[in-house]
Amino acid sequence: MHDVATHPVENPKPILDKPLMHYGSRVLERLAPGAQQVTYRQFEVSPLTPHFGAVLGGIDLTRPITDELAEELRQALLEWKVIFFRGQHGFGAEHHLALSAVWGPPEPNPFFPKTETVGLSRLAKDAKAAGNKNIWHSDHSFMANPSLGAVLRAVEVPAAGGDTMWADMGAAYDNLPEDLKERIEHLSAVHDWEASWGALMNDEQKAAFRALWPQVEHPVVVRHPRSGRRTLYVNEPFTRFIKGLSDEESRELLDILVLQARIPEFQIRFRWEPDSIAIWDNIAVQHYAVNDYFPARRVMERIAIAGVRL
Repeated sequence: MHDVATHPVENPKPILDKPLMHYGSRVLERLAPGAQQVTYRQFEVSPLTPHFGAVLGGIDLTRPITDELAEELRQALLEWKVIFFRGQHGFGAEHHLALSAVWGPPEPNPFFPKTETVGLSRLAKDAKAAGNKNIWHSDHSFMANPSLGAVLRAVEVPAAGGDTMWADMGAAYDNLPEDLKERIEHLSAVHDWEASWGALMNDEQKAAFRALWPQVEHPVVVRHPRSGRRTLYVNEPFTRFIKGLSDEESRELLDILVLQARIPEFQIRFRWEPDSIAIWDNIAVQHYAVNDYFPARRVMERIAIAGVRL
């Protein structure tokens, strides 16, 4: 049992008394309520779907980023949640740092291998180092101040496979039944790294990391720090349980909520090419690295952007 008070009842009401999945249209909003459409002058916008994800063209990210370009990039990420660039040849560590600085300072992942550039992680996956990111997740939710976003560059990609997918968790929230929205509005969940990263450690290593990274709590429904949009904030590897519920109730509710990321209408999928770049809003979306390319090799470089308390 969790270290929380539980309140058993003789005939508990089901968390959901009608099917979660349904046929027909879904609520798919690109902008937060009350937000105004923006006209972009620094680049071209090619949407992947009408509400989510866009490729930005006409930009050379190896050139200095002006204040005008930086502001439009921030607005585009807020609107589209994930933005992409292709053909960024010559893009190096200094450009990577300058681009991520448009949103904030870098935030190293304590479990990622370190490089000479602080905050930059190089992730190489091949037949000897199998990919283990093929689960829907939000980066660094095990931290008190989770990452605001990430900038990911493709260095080497397989001839086929190795795509990345993203899920719009604002849409995931919008499409929940109203009674379920009411139930989760003021709930909090405990997030922890041990069930995922800890699987690769011995007891001594886990104890050392536990001293630095205790369990943390986040709202189940967060208000996005810039747009104010309500967003579902639970994910499979890091959300351990919902406070104030019995083990059974917590597991049942989490199973329903994390399933939302798997609904295709809430998703986009990006085919990588060398020197492609993706930037995502880590509060607004979850992502999934498709593990279908082995024994081919896939090399990526990533900078996470430091976050704030939700």
